[in-house]
Amino acid sequence: MTLPVSTTQAADLRVQPVGEVLDRVARSLQARFLPETVVRKRRSVGARTERDTWVRIERRSLDKISDQGWNGTECAARLEGVVQPAWRACVVWRDTDGPVMWRADETDLLPAAPVGSAIVSDTPELSDEWWEALNASLDALAAHKTARVATPDTDTVTQALVTEALQGAFSRDFDTTIQNWVPAHADLNWANVTAPAFSLFDWEDWGNAPQGLDSASLWASSLAVPALADRVRHERQRDFESRDGKLMTLFVCAKVLGPCAHPEDPRLKPARRMAEQVVEELQAN
Repeated sequence: MTLPVSTTQAADLRVQPVGEVLDRVARSLQARFLPETVVRKRRSVGARTERDTWVRIERRSLDKISDQGWNGTECAARLEGVVQPAWRACVVWRDTDGPVMWRADETDLLPAAPVGSAIVSDTPELSDEWWEALNASLDALAAHKTARVATPDTDTVTQALVTEALQGAFSRDFDTTIQNWVPAHADLNWANVTAPAFSLFDWEDWGNAPQGLDSASLWASSLAVPALADRVRHERQRDFESRDGKLMTLFVCAKVLGPCAHPEDPRLKPARRMAEQVVEELQAN
């Protein structure tokens, strides 16, 4: 069965037809989607079912699926001490018309709404209990052991990837060697956490990554709101003060300051300022 969605890497599920994809998943999971709840993103589609669960469907090209497979949400279900929606079932298939695979994961509903979009522009109301829950989950996650490797932005994170990103963005010379690799969510931003009840979701890319990746990613997602960015650095101080955390700060700054950056992006100045400070600290040490 060929689905009416382009199999090129430029496919955008926000604008392309996904009706047959939803129908196939509904039949496979023996569920009925509530049409008014469908959320469409560039490479994923989600919807609520009549049995009060959520199904997230993702499209990914074969070259973006590593040897470890494509079961991040399923594997994350075993993580103890990490607050997340319970995983229930999945269905996976290969598109018959190109090098593309589809995966749908069914989980419990989120306990609250996402805090915001991937990049926030207003200060969210987050209690001290919320921050405690975030810290507890991130610390518990980092204490686990896994053979998985994180794939932020679908790119497998390796020493070579980190070195290339940092050397390409910052001309001054410093050692880019990562010392500590720990399990990370690898896509931590304000669109993937809920409030007022805390929960962390969208686990398809989790795995081992340099210490501090998650903290730095959430900080970068907060840069348009200086007080929020400062709170992230305060709460995750141990990560940011570590050498690997400094490298991950530069890693996320490199993405913000990259060639696709918009000149009016409010994150540019704080990212550039922080990058200069961190480079000086790394060179001094």
